[in-house]
Amino acid sequence: MAEIALTTALVLIFFSIVFGIIRLVIGPDTVDRVVAIDLLTIVAIAVIALLAHIGNRYIYLDVALVYGLLSFLGVLAVARFLEKGI
Repeated sequence: MAEIALTTALVLIFFSIVFGIIRLVIGPDTVDRVVAIDLLTIVAIAVIALLAHIGNRYIYLDVALVYGLLSFLGVLAVARFLEKGI
């Protein structure tokens, strides 16, 4: 049963990556591209968490947490840049 859930998670992650890359490439605005990059970082965090679970190496969850915090700060910086034009 757990293998079915992991396989389903991997398939959904794969489709998320494909749709994120499509939005990154054809995004008409800079905002769409920023959202696509944010989506891809969230998917990368999901991959790290999934690999931590598969390998029983839960120290990787700390890496995913730090990556999420840095991604959040990066998106805030880009949003501020796009809003104010600094």
